[in-house]
Amino acid sequence: MNAPATTELPVVVIGAGPAGLAAAAHLVDRGLTPLVLEAGPVAAAAVREWSHVRLFSTWGEVVDPAAEKLLAPTGWVKPDAATYPSGGDWAERYLQPLADVLGEQLRFGATVTGVSRAGRDRIVDADRDAQPFVVHIAHADGREERLFARAVIDASGTWTTPGPAGGSGLPALGEKAASDRITYRVPDLKDPAVRARYAGKRTAVIGSGASAFTALAHLADLAATDDGAGTKGVWILRRGISGSTFGGGAADQLPARGALGLAAKAAVDDGHADAVTGFRTDAIEREADGRLVLVGEDGRRLDPVDEVIVLTGLRPDLSFLSELRLGLDERLQAPTALAPLIDPNQHSCGTVYPHGVNELSHPEKDVYLVGMKSYGRAPTFLAMTGYEQVRSIAASIAGDQEAAERVELTLPETGVCGGAGLFDDPEAAEGAEGGGCCAAPATLQIGAPATVSGGC
Repeated sequence: MNAPATTELPVVVIGAGPAGLAAAAHLVDRGLTPLVLEAGPVAAAAVREWSHVRLFSTWGEVVDPAAEKLLAPTGWVKPDAATYPSGGDWAERYLQPLADVLGEQLRFGATVTGVSRAGRDRIVDADRDAQPFVVHIAHADGREERLFARAVIDASGTWTTPGPAGGSGLPALGEKAASDRITYRVPDLKDPAVRARYAGKRTAVIGSGASAFTALAHLADLAATDDGAGTKGVWILRRGISGSTFGGGAADQLPARGALGLAAKAAVDDGHADAVTGFRTDAIEREADGRLVLVGEDGRRLDPVDEVIVLTGLRPDLSFLSELRLGLDERLQAPTALAPLIDPNQHSCGTVYPHGVNELSHPEKDVYLVGMKSYGRAPTFLAMTGYEQVRSIAASIAGDQEAAERVELTLPETGVCGGAGLFDDPEAAEGAEGGGCCAAPATLQIGAPATVSGGC
């Protein structure tokens, strides 16, 4: 295997979503050559899957500056900065034009199956850092290919690996067998077929973040319509309800985010959803009529439901990185230097300081996890954070360490403060309001969809 000189090689970016395309834009701005590998058939393939969901961040907060600079010569006009895009808007009006500008620097239908050092498996030390990366790809038509890279930026996200219903982190007993009545996404209730599935039905919603808020609000809206009479939500929480359960409300510096939590609260207050607290799902059993019964670890059996919506967060797929020496936190599967900033065992309000190449570096030089994937299993992420990450990394790869270490981001506050480590203790959560306030600007998701679960 004869690899070319490392400096002549492109920087491989895995994933053509918001973070991956922004990474490519910053690399181009630095005079470097990106090669973006996207498993899907189009740019922003994952974003398009939640195209029906409106972001709670404005256009002004979800367009990367380097990307905007790259788009400007094409005549692209930035949408009204004060308006809120849907996922579909974000994909069609920004991410797709950005992909078009990058042109041949993107490859679609290209699934990365492995990354290593050329001629060096995970064990070998000798001359390791001097070797380029080797990237194995499986194409949609069945072909296999091997590429070389000077650096690798993994922006593949976590969308394809949602968390299960089971309270232990493993699928509940019977969860797979009941898959015909379970979804791990916020349903598009404007789609007639999907609407018919939930209209007039009793649906369990498992989760306590932005995704769950969205699902509860949508079900409540359906219940208020003529064809949705009888629609009922059952909100399954692993902890109790406290003052911070529904987010920061009017105190949130992102008004649409605060409103989302208030809409979920209204769904409960108006009787469109019942809350079940301190419930960890252990099993899902099917009744003779096809309905499902959720059984808790404590033996509780809930009344049967027709459908289950599981929104318990997302997790990274690290399988294709197994030959690299990654430094990952044992709890979150996030870079070890970043993990303390985002660990929900320590922070209940999502405090995250702006961070870049220093927090995202690994024992394996020049490989980075960015965007949603950089947070591992942590439930809070924002697009602006991802843009700052890739700006810093591109500067570092280009040799501009001063720019790489400079902070160019100010984060909005969520309006949520609470005690740390209380997420799974219903009784403690009841008294958590006002305790353990965070000193730095707090963040939840900005520019990430409400379909991605935020909060614990």
